[in-house]
Amino acid sequence: MMLVTYIPRMLPLAVLSRINISKGVLNWLSYVPVAVLSALLAPELLLKDGQLSINLTNTYLLAAIPCFIAGIYSKSIFLTVVTGMGMVVLLNRFI
Repeated sequence: MMLVTYIPRMLPLAVLSRINISKGVLNWLSYVPVAVLSALLAPELLLKDGQLSINLTNTYLLAAIPCFIAGIYSKSIFLTVVTGMGMVVLLNRFI
């Protein structure tokens, strides 16, 4: 089992460490984490029961707003997560 998980991680690292990658490719690769995170978050924030839900009853979408603000200003993952958890609890309790 160790080899099954280790080889797919090691092979690209071993191969790419010997190749000079252009700045354009590195720049393009820098957008991959943002794209993956957006693809994971968008359905959770915008869909409720399989339907588009952009309204004041969507607590996850409402909780994301202060989360984004906390993340932008603090640059702290911990503070962003705590803000999101607190907002979800508050919104679920009062809405």
